[in-house]
Amino acid sequence: MIIFVTIVHVFVSIGLILVVLLQTGKGADMGAVFGGSSSTIFGSSGAGNFLTRLTTGMAIVFMITSLTLGYFSGKKPSASVFDRGKVEAEQRAGQQPGPVTTPQAPAPSAAPKPQPPQPQKPATP
Repeated sequence: MIIFVTIVHVFVSIGLILVVLLQTGKGADMGAVFGGSSSTIFGSSGAGNFLTRLTTGMAIVFMITSLTLGYFSGKKPSASVFDRGKVEAEQRAGQQPGPVTTPQAPAPSAAPKPQPPQPQKPATP
């Protein structure tokens, strides 16, 4: 259910952006009056009512999916790091303490000791 609502939300978001970008601004008609042409797909005033209704419908769906996703995110059971630490501490408290072992010193290595460098005789020509 949440995945379906998320997919619908993403598609409506993209569609809403595109529909808003297709609409003409309020000043586009003034440019057409003085000889400039409006650079819209539907002409200077065509399809304005359709795009307005489409924007309204997509905005309503966007708000509903936003509220639905917010509601579902609040219903998830949450666990924090502190909850897991509390459970682990209770498990450790229930166990009997074992014998205490002392760390032993490492055994001496069997590697040979490096020899000191011996002086070399200078080369004679």
